[in-house]
Parts: sequence; C-alpha cells; structure tokens
Amino acid sequence: MDTEDWESCSDNEVYLQDRNEDDDDEENCYSSGFLSKLQFRKDISKALWVDDLAMAEVVEKKGKMWVTMGIVRSGNTYCFIEETLFLIEIGALHLLDEKGICLSLKEVYEKLSCEKSGCFWELFEVYRHLKSLGYVVGRHGIPWSVKGQKVKAGIQGNQERNELLEMESKGKNSIMELFNNMQIIEVSPAFDVFLPNSKFRKSSPGDPSFVLYLSRGSPPSRVEIETLERKHGAIPLKFCQVENGRISFFSFGKVELAVLP
Repeated sequence: MDTEDWESCSDNEVYLQDRNEDDDDEENCYSSGFLSKLQFRKDISKALWVDDLAMAEVVEKKGKMWVTMGIVRSGNTYCFIEETLFLIEIGALHLLDEKGICLSLKEVYEKLSCEKSGCFWELFEVYRHLKSLGYVVGRHGIPWSVKGQKVKAGIQGNQERNELLEMESKGKNSIMELFNNMQIIEVSPAFDVFLPNSKFRKSSPGDPSFVLYLSRGSPPSRVEIETLERKHGAIPLKFCQVENGRISFFSFGKVELAVLP
C-alpha cells in the first residue's frame, strides 16, 4: 500500500505552474499552497445568506473564480458553506444577511456548526487545503449544474432546499447502504476533485480526477476499500485524515510480492 502526504508533495506545485495565466484572480490568493491571512481586494463579489438553504446566493460576481465555484440552479449561483467561507478568507466575497448587513468572519465560522450546512471544521480544512493547491473541488454527488439533466431546478424556497438535500442524501445514502452490514461508520465521501483545468465547465465537468473520502480513526480496511472501488468503477479513490490541523492524504494500490524460492 502506498501513502502520500500532499503537504510536502512537489507534484502539486507543478499543477499550479501549468495553470493558465489568465486565472490570476484565484491563483494570486495562494502563497506556497497555503492561505496565510485574510486578503483584501478592490473588486469583491457579494452573496446573500439563505438560512432555509444553509447556502449563499451570489448576487454580484467579480473575478474568474466562479468558473469553478458554486453550483448553478435556474441561472443563479449558490455556494455551500465551505465555498463561502473560503472566499471570505481570501477576501473575495462579502456575505450579507437578510437585512443587507455584512456578516463578520466569526459569524460565518459559526455557521459551520449548523447541522443542515452539511459541513464541519475538518471538512472545511480539507476543502481549503485542496483549493489552496489549485484543485477544482465540489461536494461529492452534487451536480455543478442541472442543465440537460432531468432535475427540477426552480428556486422556490423550501422546494429548492429539498431538491438540493435530496441530491446530496442520495449520494450519501447509497454509500452508507453498502456499509450497513459491515457496521462501517468511520469513512464517508467528501468531495469530487478535478485537476486544475482552464477549460473546466460546470455544464460538462466530466468524471472527477478522484473521489476523496474522509477517514476517521483507523485507515479503511481492505474490505471497505474494495467495496468503494466497485461502487466508483474506474474513478480513482483517495482518502484523507485530519488530526490537530494536519491533513494527510493517502491512496492504496495492489502490490505483487515476489515469490520466494
């Protein structure tokens, strides 16, 4: 089994160097692969926090990061809490409440504790780390866009929330059902991850470069891994663990041992 720690992986630096120079809006937010502090910009996007959805509706777009961030429904762009918080941290987004008052960073951090947001601190740390390396990251099983798909996309208050939650729960439940008989509760799907690509399109993203699973406690067993591999077919799987703020990524491969004489 091979393991890898992306905090010191030089290959990711190569991916960043290969990115299109026109993508400066997002790339300039990074420093050696990590976010160091809140940054300030002249042109900042704006979004309105929608409590019923536990998401932010983008009302004013600035910059090119929106090509790879936010899901599109009925022509509108919505951000999950991890995307919203990431953009606020890099100084690219102002988040407003229902009264039009700009929320503080502390207030947005507190929204991570909201159960219906579908996120928590460990997942956000993983998302932030991958984005800081230049990857295109989306929640597993949630379409970037429903264009051309047979999915209702009208934003009608609770109707839209139910549709979003339904799409998310289908992905999670399908995995959890596989594990019911094995009593597996320590591995869960987190993100669909794409390599940096200037030609990325939400309407036709293609298959992700890999599906990332968050692992808690001990690494997944061979039975767990083989079950997940059958589920995802040819799409590679990677796993991550978060401990005291340190994020470790690892994957598994088959190794043939030499036959001793």
